[in-house]
Amino acid sequence: METSIIQIGNSKGLRLSKTILEKYHIKDKVELILEKGQIILRPIESPRKNWEDKFKKMAESGDDQLLMNDVFEDENFDEWI
Repeated sequence: METSIIQIGNSKGLRLSKTILEKYHIKDKVELILEKGQIILRPIESPRKNWEDKFKKMAESGDDQLLMNDVFEDENFDEWI
């Protein structure tokens, strides 16, 4: 597929069609990979995708215990006032 480089302010960029965005599930960001003689655009999935389900499964299996205490013995909260 051939596409034109377009002016975007002081920069230049590519315009991707709605069809391409939908087909490759591109939302707001892409990963830009520079390789020998080519540029690869790869969609970035949401880093927190499905976290709600994963946390729910952790809670159900009892695997959501703290790894360390939330308050250290030597903490002095008076310093924060």
